[in-house]
Amino acid sequence: MARRTKEDALATRNSLLDAAEHVFQAQGVSATTLSDIAAKAGTSRGAIYWHFKDKADLFNAMIERVSLPLEHALYDATGHADPLASLRVAIMAALDKTANDPQTRRVFEVATHKVEYVDSLSSVRQRHLDVRGECVAGVKQVLQRAARERGVSLPMPAEAAARGLHALVDGLIQNWLLDPGAFNLPRTGRQAVDSYLAGLGLGER
Repeated sequence: MARRTKEDALATRNSLLDAAEHVFQAQGVSATTLSDIAAKAGTSRGAIYWHFKDKADLFNAMIERVSLPLEHALYDATGHADPLASLRVAIMAALDKTANDPQTRRVFEVATHKVEYVDSLSSVRQRHLDVRGECVAGVKQVLQRAARERGVSLPMPAEAAARGLHALVDGLIQNWLLDPGAFNLPRTGRQAVDSYLAGLGLGER
């Protein structure tokens, strides 16, 4: 019985996250109420408060359900035998998943174009900043290690290079989400990332 209860609770949690994705995408985060999400999920506001502290907590859980595997792949690159190759693989996987997985695309659209960092969503903004900081720090380590192993000097400080690469990938995703028909995200992303790394003296060997 306890196992069934846990499974039911997990199913309810996932149904709430599924509902949140669709309602946030349709209405925007600020304009969406917990009652809207409960109605979409076919449950009550009480069920939401059983699983989530507030709307910001629900939003962050929705983002983490999709982004954590991608974030972990990026962080794993720092300890890989060939960190630069692993970083490339992680970036390309993120671009491919954004372009081809409807849920990832939907969640990223909400996260980039459907959220306002108002006071009630301050924890959402903080998570965004935390993830960005961790990502930049990880990319910086990869670039430093790759440059050291290749015996080259980066043409700019490693942190600036890492921020530039992060901005490149983030900007590609945001612009593609505005108009998915404008360009092929994985192909353009691969070309842009490879050109950027080559400019740092870290082109493929």
